[in-house]
Amino acid sequence: MIRPIAALAICLPFVAFPALAGDATAEIEARSVAFEAAFNAGDGAAVGAMYTEDAAVLPPGGARVDGRAAIVEFWTGAIAAGLADLDLVTAEVIPAGEGAVVEVGTLTLSAPGEGGARVNVAAKYIVHWKQVDGAWHLHRDIWNEGQ
Repeated sequence: MIRPIAALAICLPFVAFPALAGDATAEIEARSVAFEAAFNAGDGAAVGAMYTEDAAVLPPGGARVDGRAAIVEFWTGAIAAGLADLDLVTAEVIPAGEGAVVEVGTLTLSAPGEGGARVNVAAKYIVHWKQVDGAWHLHRDIWNEGQ
């Protein structure tokens, strides 16, 4: 027979854990909005600053990009190449241990196409976020085309 105190000890983590996830969800959604705004403003440096120092970006069909400085260069180049109109939609935020969450979502953006036309691109993504000095930063960032 489980005693009331033991039952409380067993159930408490399941009661407290969703509250932590909910708090992180709002913060991650706000950080995603800030990422989107910096990207759409053409500010690759601000986008890159949202990553941890030892972050990695894993673009589809491209080489892994390691470290904040290289990530700034990557996003600055992507913006200069004409990627624009980024729209991020968070589908879920999953707790991933102390000070970490995984965000799953979808995105759309526009890219230069043939003859100067704009092409709409849709993709899905996963971001591993880490808290550094009390703020959430992207730590691993991967996406692929398609919904």
